[in-house]
Amino acid sequence: MSKGRGSASLPTVVVTGISLLCLLVLVERANAATYTVGGSGGWTFNTNTWPNGKRFRAGDVLVFNYDSTTHNVVAVDRSGYSSCKTPAGAKVFSSGKDQIKLARGQNYFICNNPGHCESGMKVAINAV
Repeated sequence: MSKGRGSASLPTVVVTGISLLCLLVLVERANAATYTVGGSGGWTFNTNTWPNGKRFRAGDVLVFNYDSTTHNVVAVDRSGYSSCKTPAGAKVFSSGKDQIKLARGQNYFICNNPGHCESGMKVAINAV
C-alpha cells in the first residue's frame, strides 16, 4: 500500500517526539536563573532575609560562596530549618563554591556549624 502525503511512519513520529522533548528541556534550562546567595557578601550570617522580593523557579541555581574552613551548606527539611538541626541523611556541601539546583516547592538550607544557623545563616526558598 502506498503512503500518502499526510501519513507518517512510526519511526518518524518517535524521532519527532524525542526531538520536541529535547527542545523543551533545553528551553527550560535556558530560562533557569542563577542566584548568588547573600549577593556580593556571599553565604554568611543574616542571609535569612536575602530571598525577600525575589521570585525563584524550579531549576534555578543557587550559588553559595563562603569560606569552607568556617562554613558549610546543608540541605534540610522544614523541621531542620526551624530547629537549626541537621536531620539524618541530610546532604552537606562544603566546597565553598556550591551550586545547588532548586526543586519545585520549599527548599531549606542552613550552615550547621555551632551557632551559625541561629545567627541567621539559613535560607528558605520557595520555587514555583
